[in-house]
Amino acid sequence: MKIVRPLSLPLPSPPDPRIEAAARGDRTAAAALLREVAPRVRNLVRYLVRGDGDIDDIAQEALVSILGGLASFRGEGTFVSWCDRIVARQTFASLRRRRRDRLELLEPEPLAELPSPDAAPDDYAARRQLVTALDHLPNDQRHALVLHHVMGLSVPEIAADLEVPVETVRSRLRLGRAAFRKLHDLEDGR
Repeated sequence: MKIVRPLSLPLPSPPDPRIEAAARGDRTAAAALLREVAPRVRNLVRYLVRGDGDIDDIAQEALVSILGGLASFRGEGTFVSWCDRIVARQTFASLRRRRRDRLELLEPEPLAELPSPDAAPDDYAARRQLVTALDHLPNDQRHALVLHHVMGLSVPEIAADLEVPVETVRSRLRLGRAAFRKLHDLEDGR
């Protein structure tokens, strides 16, 4: 007789003590966490929003939401992925508020020059070129591309976040990629 042992599930990794400390109100731990995720939060917001005008306000709101929600972080995924989802939700909520208040800008704002001190000059130029191309895409295509290619969300996850059918997301991704390639080819002079 063969002994069958139940499959053992992998044990979850121990939670980051900084997250637990920040959730309990430790300001030093909270500041360290926010310093760590702030550049990523700002970049993600910039990818999702046209122009540089509201980025800092939306990023700040997202960081406040992250800080306020630390107690709800269960550690089932990575902390960065959890933060990304909060940033995306906060950004979309802000865009909906702006649209509802009829403050949607028709033309992209001029891009602010804020190079990262750690980034190579070529890296910064490539990012600015990417963001400039994203500024020329319709918001629905832009959001689908960023959620899929930057955040790594699956098509069904994007559909759930944007509250649209899966086929709509696929269509937006296809159209967005084609438009992005066309814009990129025009900039390269091909």
